[in-house]
Amino acid sequence: MRILHVITSLRTGGAEKLMVELLPRLYQLNQLNELSELNELRSTKSTMSTSSTNTVELLVFDGVRTPFYEELERRGVKIHSFGENGNVYNPLFVFKLIPYLKQFDVVHTHNTACQMFVAMANVFVGTRIVTTEHNTSNRRRGKWCWKMIDKWMYRQYSDIICISDQTEANLREHLGNDESICKKIKTIYNGVDVEAFAEAMPLDIDKGGKHIIAMVAAFRQQKDQDTLVKAIARLPKDEYELWLVGGGCEREDIVKQLAKDLAVADRVKFLGIRNDIPSIVKTVDVVVLSSHYEGLSLSSIEGMASGKPFIASDVDGLHEIVNGYGILVTHEDDEVLAEAIKKCCEDKEYAAEVGKKCQERAMMYDISVMAKGYASLYG
Repeated sequence: MRILHVITSLRTGGAEKLMVELLPRLYQLNQLNELSELNELRSTKSTMSTSSTNTVELLVFDGVRTPFYEELERRGVKIHSFGENGNVYNPLFVFKLIPYLKQFDVVHTHNTACQMFVAMANVFVGTRIVTTEHNTSNRRRGKWCWKMIDKWMYRQYSDIICISDQTEANLREHLGNDESICKKIKTIYNGVDVEAFAEAMPLDIDKGGKHIIAMVAAFRQQKDQDTLVKAIARLPKDEYELWLVGGGCEREDIVKQLAKDLAVADRVKFLGIRNDIPSIVKTVDVVVLSSHYEGLSLSSIEGMASGKPFIASDVDGLHEIVNGYGILVTHEDDEVLAEAIKKCCEDKEYAAEVGKKCQERAMMYDISVMAKGYASLYG
């Protein structure tokens, strides 16, 4: 089977990171399926051609080379792109997509622009198209005109995958529980390479006796680095340091200015996009994800897989993962967040207990389970 995934870019973010972990595994499963089919053909002495046709490839609208892009290439995934253009909403992409739709048996989309443009292009082709809904909310929700457009778009898909129970519930509500669409919706939980985080080696650095707090997330409207920076400002100056890991120019300058305004710029480190996340979260004392909403956050699962205490905002997409395992704090409450961080750093026994529970929870979201779910869906 020839499978093509389509995403806006490989710059930074959970969906982008998912491509790096998922596509090589889907390719391996696809090859194993082909081998099984070939063996069956040989056992029946079939005269059919046994040339290889199974593949899993990726198309990106903006083909700028990033660490994620290079990692996928290193792992043998073929990448197509529409060039390094920066504009992922170019309507001409609808027509550029048509030749790709004709080449593949299944085309699987991620992110809004890809979802819409592939749906439009497929009107001229009729390929089987699948999409994944990555968030519990977005800026279109609640607007009547978008609801009508979204209903048309989702009707074009044969399968709609949600990455968490809350993502599915919110999407069904957004679509007005339209049965013609909702019967296509199913949940396959996002996953991460749990072993890579559980077994990672910490960075070889001198922490200078400080408690290191980390948040791994792109600087987007969805994320809430602001509250975490405010929480750090409440903690003793010489004892706590914050590492913000991730890229995206959308809000990074705003967060940097906030750190300056709160006089904590010297202890808030902006590490940018990194390819050693497992080692980073293994090094720090506490992992935090302060957010306004999530789908099923890969960063949260990765943080929990490290065995370090994990603190998250009590919002959709985080509550269902963290509740009963890690620590949930009130959305946008920097005082409560500061207290939770301090308790984890000062009470080692408590931190170890929380970290153990977090790691046990992460095991339920291993990427191999997700890959098998996708492969089964493709048929």
